[in-house]
Amino acid sequence: MTIPVCIPDDYQLATAGLDCLKRHPAFHCTAVGDIHCDPAAAEALASAQALILIRERTTIDEAFLQRTPQLKLISQTGKIARNIDLAACSRAGVAVVEGVGSPVAPAELTWLLIMAARRKFVQAVNAMRAGHWQAELGQGVHKQTLGILGYGKIGKRIAAYARAFGMQVQIWGSDRARQEAQQEGLIVPARREAFFATSDVITVHQRLVAATEGNITLSDLVQMKPDALFVNTSRAELVAEGALLSALRQGRPGFAALDVFEAEPLYDPAHPVLLMPNVLCTPHIGYVEKDSFTLYFSTAFDNVVRFFQGDTSHVINPEALD
Repeated sequence: MTIPVCIPDDYQLATAGLDCLKRHPAFHCTAVGDIHCDPAAAEALASAQALILIRERTTIDEAFLQRTPQLKLISQTGKIARNIDLAACSRAGVAVVEGVGSPVAPAELTWLLIMAARRKFVQAVNAMRAGHWQAELGQGVHKQTLGILGYGKIGKRIAAYARAFGMQVQIWGSDRARQEAQQEGLIVPARREAFFATSDVITVHQRLVAATEGNITLSDLVQMKPDALFVNTSRAELVAEGALLSALRQGRPGFAALDVFEAEPLYDPAHPVLLMPNVLCTPHIGYVEKDSFTLYFSTAFDNVVRFFQGDTSHVINPEALD
């Protein structure tokens, strides 16, 4: 008997090429694209006994669970987040398990955005394709101050990159983050206002929880320098709604680089951030990388196999099994 496993919202259908999802013949994995657009999604979801979710792309709520009558298990790549309504899953008898992740790919993408935005790399490439030569003057990062908001695994990796490039590093965030940063010899400003005002580049690496949602305000952003860069590869909801657009229009900060957006996928080419020449946007690809996917999906698939072989010790909502 084959157990159907669906991977929803695989925009690139990238998981179809992962060998780790083919190593057990009793499980057949089917990837579908955006579940709101892909015509194959309805049938794949209706027959699936297990889902493997790609991070937080797919929202699991009462309405979604009505589309998955055969569903027994949701295997999350990485840690559980707000995209899954655990209570709704438990009521529907759907068990949920979580996996592991890596800070490497998102940290590398963050650093790429910092360098590309600072040196105006994309503008230079596009200008050259249009027949121009050295159209704009970029700026380096050596001896500048990098502000890291949040100091977890990704933030610490970014701090190491910055030091290698000769930047000063300062930290703001929770009490734990500031204490760790001080112990490691990094700068911790006396006040939040000073963190925003003195950073040449600010990059956000906080988890999205109730305490951090909307915690970056317009008042914070307009204190940044007119030539400063604001980078967010974490979660768009960490910034108060409308605050970044308003701040950019006021000229403080002068630039932004974004990998995350309040509504994803972002298909509208007329979206305000995509029309601003001082904003560099990428389509939430921080963790979308070959080695990262192999790690995420290898663990998530193993968790599916464990569950259907009778091991439910990793289920985080055991009430769903009653």
